[in-house]
Amino acid sequence: MSAHRGLVAASAASQFLLAVGWTVYVIHLPQLAAQAGIDKRWVPWILLMDQAIFAAMDWALGTAADRVAGATARLGNAIALATLVSCGAFLAMPLVAPQGSPALFLALTVVWSATSSALRAPPFVLLGRHVPGPSQPAAAAWFLFGLGVASAIGPYLTSALKGGDPRWPFALAAVSLALATMVLARAIRANPAPTVATRTPAARLAAGPVTAFLAAVLLAGLAFQVHFALNAAPAFLRFAKPADLESLMPVFWIGFNVMLAPGVFATRRVGGVAAFALGSALGGIGAVLATSAGSLPLLVTAQFVAGAGWGIAISSAAAAALAMGRTGREGFVSGAWPARTAFRASRS
Repeated sequence: MSAHRGLVAASAASQFLLAVGWTVYVIHLPQLAAQAGIDKRWVPWILLMDQAIFAAMDWALGTAADRVAGATARLGNAIALATLVSCGAFLAMPLVAPQGSPALFLALTVVWSATSSALRAPPFVLLGRHVPGPSQPAAAAWFLFGLGVASAIGPYLTSALKGGDPRWPFALAAVSLALATMVLARAIRANPAPTVATRTPAARLAAGPVTAFLAAVLLAGLAFQVHFALNAAPAFLRFAKPADLESLMPVFWIGFNVMLAPGVFATRRVGGVAAFALGSALGGIGAVLATSAGSLPLLVTAQFVAGAGWGIAISSAAAAALAMGRTGREGFVSGAWPARTAFRASRS
């Protein structure tokens, strides 16, 4: 396996484990908050705080990664150190909560939220620097595959873990992610320091189109979140029992994962922006069909189509973001890239 392929594989594994950790956190947060003396009405606000911290730190760390463009080993060490701090805070949450200190528990959630961003934007930056241009669409798809698989198994984790002792799931998630991060850091060091392109006046003029593209991806991501997180379960409950949601909710993410590879093909054929538009249109058609489906088989098909469209859209958007940042501004573009917000819906 070449150095950059090892980096892609390690990045995908870390994204999978990071998303699994988020699911474990969301499942047990109401229970832990109650133990820490926090009223349940504050739980949604804690999750909103986490999201705000993720967004701010993703952009900040992505931009910071641009400043150490040639220091690959230094960046790898920083990612490993920050992630170990994140894993430590995550591991401590179920141990600290029973002590009944809201301030201490919230402090741990803030530390975890802030430091876990080291495993989002910076690895994506490294993919943009080290993976050759023709291979970047596939690299972006693999990066997203780990997140997609974690989202698909989210309902099963919820069913298996809800109401149980949180200490073992938190410990397993933290230790697994720490080990994966060590593998990722080694893969980063195995890649030679890249030659960073100098930003030209033409590259600076491209800021307008980049901003417009990122805004379009943000709007598409919000639309798909509304479809999956808010509309999917009520739609299924029109034809199925609540117990059936465990096997029905992953249909969207199955479609997503299945279409990541075709998304790579589409990106290579028509370009990232055009493929993003096509995938968004397909996903929109699936979402509309889901609202009017008259039977469970039709609804399942519509959800699969919606997920398939999002898989094409977001994989092509990721590849386009990598290409747009290939001017020494990989971190700025990837840190601002809002595609990860789509995977917060895994809590449903």
